Amino acid sequence: MSAARSTGLLYATLGAFGFAFKAIFIKAAYTWGVDAETLLALRMGYALPFFIVMGLVVARRTPMQLSARDWWALLVLGFLGYYAASYLDFLGLRYISAALERLILFLYPTMVLLMSALFLGKPLSRKLIWPLLLCYGGIVLAIGHDIQVGGSSVMIGGALVFASSLCYAAYLMLSGELIARLGAMRVTAYATSVACTLSLLQFVLMRPLSSLVQPWQVHALGAAMAIFSTVLPIWLVAEAMRRIGAGPASMVGTLGPVLTILLAALVLGEPLGFLQICGAALVIFGVSRIR
Repeated sequence: MSAARSTGLLYATLGAFGFAFKAIFIKAAYTWGVDAETLLALRMGYALPFFIVMGLVVARRTPMQLSARDWWALLVLGFLGYYAASYLDFLGLRYISAALERLILFLYPTMVLLMSALFLGKPLSRKLIWPLLLCYGGIVLAIGHDIQVGGSSVMIGGALVFASSLCYAAYLMLSGELIARLGAMRVTAYATSVACTLSLLQFVLMRPLSSLVQPWQVHALGAAMAIFSTVLPIWLVAEAMRRIGAGPASMVGTLGPVLTILLAALVLGEPLGFLQICGAALVIFGVSRIR
């Protein structure tokens, strides 16, 4: 195996670990009584300087004049893919386990396929029907497990996280042409900077500034989420894709739900049931067949 491929696989694995920890950080922060709007503002506030620097580096390395249409597209993508998706995810994690959240978010490739078929007229191959059914059947099993543990509020949380995954799928579906023209890192840096700004504006409108006075543990979790579950994984996965391609990097990404389920059980003490394990297996297998 070449050094570039080995490095790419390592980056993809580390990126999967980083993304897997996001829900763990959020659930841990909620135990300190912080609300979703404040926690999201902390995450995005700590992440914003890194994305600004990333955008400046990209602009210096590959200067490019962006049109007004490009900027509007970046605003829409930032709103959908990182602001709306993140906020809905944070709200949903109030009601459901970290493990179920990760499984629902992991459905985004299936949503891209279905939305492309509905809105872009792209044909849906018959060989993908079974993987799609497996994915959503697995989610039904996992939700059944969580309802037994957490009650009917699981449906509210599940719906919010499902909407989050839909927003991210819409971002992926709409971003292809822009990424091809502007580059993945430029689009990511600019769109995430937009999302960070929107999250901070939302906080200012909805909460007093005194809400930022939180225990140091909440700030530490917000900073860890920003660095280790946002900035670094985005960069690591982008570098992995550059070295080994999108397909292999995506396959390594299937580790994400498994890691989150294990971490949720070990760190948060979330119950791990037979239905949840079966549901996770179906979702992971189904998505792997689609990718």
